Amino acid sequence: MKVTDVKTFVVDCFRTNWVFVKVYTDEGITGVGEGTLEYKEKALAGAVEHIKSYLVGKDPRQIEKHYHDIYRDAYWRGGAVLMSALSAVEMALWDILGKSLGVPVYQLLGGKVNEDCRIYVNGWFAGAREPEEFAAKAKEAVKRGVTAMKWDPFGKSYLQISNADLDKALRCIGAVREAVGDKVDLLIEAHGRFDVPTGIKIAKEVEQFKPMFLEEPVPPNNLEALEAVRAKSPVAIAAGERLYTRFDYNELFRRRACDYIQPDISHAGGIMELKKVAAIAEANYVPFAPHNPSGPVANAATLELAACCPNFCILEIMYSDVEWRKDVTNEALVYENGRIKIGDKPGLGIEINEEACLEHPYMERNLRHYTGALTDIRPAKTEFYF
Repeated sequence: MKVTDVKTFVVDCFRTNWVFVKVYTDEGITGVGEGTLEYKEKALAGAVEHIKSYLVGKDPRQIEKHYHDIYRDAYWRGGAVLMSALSAVEMALWDILGKSLGVPVYQLLGGKVNEDCRIYVNGWFAGAREPEEFAAKAKEAVKRGVTAMKWDPFGKSYLQISNADLDKALRCIGAVREAVGDKVDLLIEAHGRFDVPTGIKIAKEVEQFKPMFLEEPVPPNNLEALEAVRAKSPVAIAAGERLYTRFDYNELFRRRACDYIQPDISHAGGIMELKKVAAIAEANYVPFAPHNPSGPVANAATLELAACCPNFCILEIMYSDVEWRKDVTNEALVYENGRIKIGDKPGLGIEINEEACLEHPYMERNLRHYTGALTDIRPAKTEFYF
């Protein structure tokens, strides 16, 4: 079997653009992956073209060799663009291998230890501005079966936060906690906003609401800063969505700088690299809770890991999405009691619809995190999963 082509499909999804990669072979078997890289999609598409030059003509089933050689020969190793391109292609190669053998990818990685996985939802807060609006949307989510939810209540703050903005953030968290009760887990997102003393202050302030964790309290490029916050935090700290490969994670574990790890399958190296990261985490008794606010292909690939990683804890997923998400793939998720059933189809168990992808071409989107428009993540028409 030889690779004959690699194509990239960039699909507008309002808040960003999904980036799907499809690998074609001379035996008619194709594989899909996703490297959705928030707001740098053109650079990612170019990086995929470089990988294509290497991959065409080679046997797609030699996944470990291809991953190693592409990573090594890039010379400038790591980084969001290269690793997202490599992650997407690597997923597609696993998809091909699974299809060629007629088994799901998880079977190639040791088989199932989990039949389903717990989820927490992102995006449930779309359009909310005031604490009472967040509370109302939280109640609706719980009625739809949600048992854990995440959001960033910190407006447009960066490095520090004013007393007024912190008060509003705490009122927001309090309103949501009162709305959903004690049986629903709250996960507080900080998007790497704060400096060390502010991160510590916020960790202490949110303790009263019993969050499952506080995510990324400081920017991701200094693990000593993260370690400093965790050392004084009374709540669990989650981090890792902007780390790449097991090498970055090895340093994170060495420092014991967080309590939950959140590698993203679209950025950190793909399926096998996350499997390796999860194994190191397991040896350190650190729960594996992948970052996954992206599209349907990344979700399908992460579910393969949920199936076969003993320390898999909880999976992020979008609560709702653009209405054409159901058109661009054949995704068919089964939810029950706050959990997703893990399927048994060969490969990743998902296909993209190329024509539907082309109907929603790239649209330039900009970062909202520091503009006050963080909750503007959905168009007027929205597809709900619950």
